[in-house]
Order: sequence, then structure tokens, then C-alpha cells
Amino acid sequence: MQEIRADAKNLRALLGGTKFSVDYYQREYGWQSEHVTELIKDLAEEFKESHRPGNDRSAVEHYHRYFLGSIIISNRDGKKFIVDGQQRLTTLTLLLIFLYRHLNDEEQKAQLADLIFSRRFGRRSFNLDIEERYACMDALFTGKPFDETGQPESVVNIYRRYQDVTEYFPEELRGEALPYFADWLIENVYLVEITVYSDADAYRIFETMNDRGLRLTPTDMLKGYLLANITDERERIEASRVWREQVKKLQEIGKGEESDGIKAWLRSQYAESIRDRKNGTRIGDFELIGSEFHRWVRDKKERMGLTNSAAFARLIKEDFSFYSRWYAYIRSEAEKNKIPGLEAIYYNAQLNFTLQHPVLLAPLRRDDSEEEIRAKLNAVATYLDILLARRIWNWRAIDYSTMQDSMFQIMREIRGQDLPALIDRLLEWLNADKETFSGNPAFRLHGMNGRQVHYLLARMTDYVETQSGRPSRFHEYIQRQGAQGYEIEHIWANQYDRHADEFSHPSDFAEYRNRIGGLLLLPKSFNASYGDLPYEEKRKHYLKQNLLAQSLHEEAYEHDPGFVRFVKESGLPFRPHAEFKKADLVERQELYRLLAEKVWSPERLLRIDPLLQ
Repeated sequence: MQEIRADAKNLRALLGGTKFSVDYYQREYGWQSEHVTELIKDLAEEFKESHRPGNDRSAVEHYHRYFLGSIIISNRDGKKFIVDGQQRLTTLTLLLIFLYRHLNDEEQKAQLADLIFSRRFGRRSFNLDIEERYACMDALFTGKPFDETGQPESVVNIYRRYQDVTEYFPEELRGEALPYFADWLIENVYLVEITVYSDADAYRIFETMNDRGLRLTPTDMLKGYLLANITDERERIEASRVWREQVKKLQEIGKGEESDGIKAWLRSQYAESIRDRKNGTRIGDFELIGSEFHRWVRDKKERMGLTNSAAFARLIKEDFSFYSRWYAYIRSEAEKNKIPGLEAIYYNAQLNFTLQHPVLLAPLRRDDSEEEIRAKLNAVATYLDILLARRIWNWRAIDYSTMQDSMFQIMREIRGQDLPALIDRLLEWLNADKETFSGNPAFRLHGMNGRQVHYLLARMTDYVETQSGRPSRFHEYIQRQGAQGYEIEHIWANQYDRHADEFSHPSDFAEYRNRIGGLLLLPKSFNASYGDLPYEEKRKHYLKQNLLAQSLHEEAYEHDPGFVRFVKESGLPFRPHAEFKKADLVERQELYRLLAEKVWSPERLLRIDPLLQ
């Protein structure tokens, strides 16, 4: 390690006549209102501990000192780059601009101006020398209007945080106390400036430190580590640009998406182990990536092929760019809409099956065509769709902790596979699966699976209608909340006495009543109006509902040629039921089982690749 200097400096010594640039380790300027108000509150309270009205200005020299933490500076060829600390330095500069604009003493204003900017060839050059921020900083300093529309994230945040400084600066310090506070701020507020002279040393120190009020995330740390190992400056600048753009796109999807996207990418392409919970072995790659992926990458750099500067650059510019782009597409498009050919991704999202993300990315390769990528996504999502439905039918859990081991094994095995081999492997797993729809002939609703049964009924209802030539209404059927939502309708009202001739005990009646063959999915308003009626009375009302409900009535087979065609071509044993006794429910249960076999048929995989037809 080369020389490292640590100097305690007040703001005047730190900012006076010095220019700083932001290093590639740094995130965007990201402080929010609460961070700015906390800093102003801390400074104001510390100042008021010493200040008394009527004091002479010279008394400020003896006021309490205030320590504001450390900053890390990388000194490269005589130019200072902020490695850690730009959040505080930027906010302090905004506070200095506020003080400059509200002070009346021209001599004191000149002192503050030296800490904010210098002049060269008649142009202001701000001491935080970042080109994209110049117009905003100049507008704030001069009081000119500024339009934040279309500006980068840092610039928008700077502009808005200055408004916070203006709004939240204490009223009691705006009058006679203001010159005293300004003197105290620049003379008695200290930071430790840690200066290093190599990028490697800068990152090592950076990795152990956090900014005040805004903790460095694993995403920030990974960015810093990767960029620190790119020695070519032009490559580093380009990699930094790619990283920033891709992270911004992920953040636009939602909170924490940049972290989740990186986890999905690293797990899908590099994870080789997972904790064996039966034997209690050490934590594996899968878990470590989930908790501290920045350290995992550093520790596994050889496995990842990160042996030189060019490899680090490629990881960002090619690998991260590729996989984060497709992750963003999955999250923001395919999971939100039924995209033709990728509907299964949407369906899996309705079950909140987030483990699909790394599994979907696993077989993708950078040299795949877009057509191949979409086909691979379709194949994997279809496999998961079938697997999840089978597990639900067999009363098996599909939550994250239950499924992560099996998903890891699948992900690792299909990693980088070409499409024909991928489909063959997925079909092999499905055909070997012993948990099929035949495995639980008495599948029913119980206290813990209402949401999942609702999902199955929505899929089955939608399948019958779309196969009969009607438009899809799955997005309506899956809704459970609100007045327009749907709920599970029992064909039998909860009236044991109506069925006492077929059941010796209410518990036997309840078990049959909850079987899926005795259930429909209908609007909430229907259940409120007709749910308690005997079957023979409410059957006619089913004719105004979805096709699965209508199929209980003979008129559905007389006035809907599309449905008649579907019944004939599918071979499914649909028929009307004038009454709905125990035998009718058993028959309907078998119909639903066969219908489920159609909806979640493994043959769907064979229709994905035209070369396999």
C-alpha cells in the first residue's frame, strides 16, 4: 500500500481554492429531505450550544468544534477525486450557497464564495467540479430560474435539496445570528480528509466506510470494486456509464430492483452451491449472493474469469448490461402484461413466484438471437407454470424457502443450454414428476389455499373461454379485491340439511362441498345475491356468468358454437347438470382434473421450438 495521508481540516481549509471531481465509486447524489434536515438540525443545535446573543464575532473562535466524519480523496496526477463523501460535501456546498445569498456583509460573502467557486477566464468554476451539475449550481448561486425537467438524477436531487435548505434552515438563525453561524461553519466544522494515491488503496478504504445518513449498498460497493479494477481510463468511464444507465433503469421499476436484478444475474450464471439444510453445511453461493454479493464477487473473481482489467470491463459492459436488460424486461413488461409467447411469466408472477427470475435468466447467452432468448424464456416459464400448478393441486408448498433448493438445482443444470437441449431436459423432468393432477383426485379448498384455488379456477375458466373463441378475461378473474373482484362460489350452499340423504355427517358434506369440482369463480355480487339458493334455482343465473359456470346449463350447448366445437375437439366430458348431487360433483371433479391436464400440459413445451414439430 502506498502513502495514505489523514488531515483534519475545517471547511475553509478543505474547500478553499480546491477543486474536487466525483470518482467512479460514487453513487448519484442521493440525499433526500430527511438527510438534509438532519444535518442542518445537528449543525444548528451544536452552534446554539455555544452562541449567545450579544457575543462579539471574534468569540466564535472559541465556540465548540464539530466533527463531521471522514472523506476519502484519491489524488491522481494532482487532481482530487471524491471516493467517499460527496453526499456531505455537496450538501455543505448547498448550505454555503444559501448563506452567501442571505448574508449582507460583502467581505464575509467573499470568503464563502471562495469555498463555492473560483473564476477562470471570466467563467465561474465550482469547487465541486462536475460538468453536468454546472447549470444547476450556477442557477442556485445566482438565483436564476432552473428547469429540472429531463435532468440527471443527481441534478434534480441537488435542485430539490437546495429548496429543503431554504425551507428548513432555522428561523432563529436567519437574523443577527447568521454571520456568526457562517463563521462557525467554515472555521469550526471539521472533516478528516483521507488522501490516497492509488485506486486500489482508495477502494480498500472505501469498502469499509459509509456516508453519513445514506448507507452504501452492495450495489454501490460492487460498482466500486469492479471499476477500481479497470485500469484503462476510457474503458472505466464507458463501463461507469453503462453501469449507471442500467442501474437507473432497474431503479425505475421499483425500490430495491437494482439489487434484486444483480442477485438474479449472479445466481443464474455463477452460483455453484447452496446450503444443505439437512446436514447443516456452510452457507453456499446462493445465500451469499443474496446477502453480500459485492464481497462474493471479490472472493470468486477467478471463478468468474476476472483476471485482468479487460475482463472487469467486459463483465459490466457485456454481461451486466445483457442480463440486467432482460431482467428489467421480465419485471417491467412480461410480469405485468400477457405478452404473446411469454404468458407463463405473467402467470407465475400472479403466484408471487420471484424465484423464476434467476431460473429464467439461467439458459440465456449473450450470443443468442432475440428469438432464441424469447423461446428460452417461454420454455422455462412454461415448465415453472406446470410445476407450480401440479404442486398446488397436490397440496405442496410453493413459497420461497420451500422451493429455493430445487430451483437452484434446475438453474444450475440449464445454465447456458441451447433451446432443443433445454426443452428436452424440462420435458424429462415433467415426465418423471410423480406429482401430477392424477395424484390427488380429491383436491379441494381448505383454510390455507384459497388464493391458490382462486388462481387455478381463473386459469381454467380463462382456458375454456379462449379455446372457445372468446377474448381472455384472466386479468378480471384473478382480481380478488374491490367491488369488481371475483370470489370462489360453492355450487352447493352451505346447507347440510339439503344433502343429508347422501352424507351421514356434516364433515363429510363439507369435504365434498369444498372439492374443486364443486367450485366456480364468480363476481362477488353474485355470491351475495344467489349464493345461498338451492342449485336448481341458481343454475339459470349461471347463464349470465363465465363459460365454465354456463356449462352446467343445457343452453350453453345450444347457443354457443365455439364452446360446442371446443368440447368436441378437446374430448373433455362436459355436460349440463339438471341437478347437482354427490355423483354429479364427483363427475365434475374428474372433468376439472382433465381440464387441468389440458391447461398445464407438458406438450406446450413442444410447441415452442418450430424445429421440434
